[in-house]
Amino acid sequence: MLLKEYRICMPLTVDEYRIGQLYMISKHSHEQSDRGEGVEVVQNEPFEDPHHGNGQFTEKRVYLNSKLPSWARAVVPKIFYVTEKAWNYYPYTITEYTCSFLPKFSIHIETKYEDNKGSNDSIFDNEAKDLEREVCFIDIACDEIPERYYKESEDPKHFKSEKTGRGQLREGWRDSHQPIMCSYKLVTVKFEVWGLQTRVEQFVHKVVRDILLIGHRQAFAWVDEWYDMTMDEVREFERATQEATNKKIGVFPPAVSISSTPLLPSSVRSAPSSAPSTPLSTDAPEFLSVPKDRPRKKSAPETLTLPDPEKKATLNLPGIHSSDKPCRPKSE
Repeated sequence: MLLKEYRICMPLTVDEYRIGQLYMISKHSHEQSDRGEGVEVVQNEPFEDPHHGNGQFTEKRVYLNSKLPSWARAVVPKIFYVTEKAWNYYPYTITEYTCSFLPKFSIHIETKYEDNKGSNDSIFDNEAKDLEREVCFIDIACDEIPERYYKESEDPKHFKSEKTGRGQLREGWRDSHQPIMCSYKLVTVKFEVWGLQTRVEQFVHKVVRDILLIGHRQAFAWVDEWYDMTMDEVREFERATQEATNKKIGVFPPAVSISSTPLLPSSVRSAPSSAPSTPLSTDAPEFLSVPKDRPRKKSAPETLTLPDPEKKATLNLPGIHSSDKPCRPKSE
């Protein structure tokens, strides 16, 4: 298990980001989805927790396929998905990722939001006070992102909001900008396979960091699109976008349910979102590279020919039946 705490500051207030977070996740998921691939929303409904109070429960299926790097496509089935479950009790959220193909793999993210510049060193002490972890600051303006995901219109160094006047963030902006808030994310990655655990967990954390950086840059760069929205309006945007996204990836009818009453009480469906869910492709770590000169096994025919149902009567086969920037250690 590898535990890291990420701190991402934003030139917003916590109340403002509540709308921006929902808008960004919906729009990002729609942009990253295509026919047969992307993010399918299975469930999205109010949820009540006895400790955290009223919130929103969301379940999604992240279909990967060509979104995966070539090395991963070589070792996983062509059709599989990652399940994302999120419990949003803003300003506290829980997000979990699991994969049926890799039962020993999981990602658990706890998020808390505060109106400060990432200066609260004890925000997760109750959750992980006895666990060693790194603290990593992510700068949405100055940290580099993978070149293929760079858009000048989403670069906080160049973007300036017409509605808020905020933007064109320069180095050191976190020390002087007002307003300012911070997303504190406690991320636990588990891959319990002997011999691969450490390398896989480190690799996943790099991917998670890139996703967090890109998602928070987009949330700010799209601020003029969501800034005047009410909660009802952003929920309607979320519902419409989710239906369009499900249709886009080929889910008919759309599997979206946003209701005013929870379908199941908290005693039945207990909680264990704030990060964009679409994984980013990247180069494979050396330990997962597939040898190029590996001989192909011929244990099965290349194709399988099935009997023609119309010629069934001519077949005499008894018994055959067709069936249908930098991290620092946490200070003590």
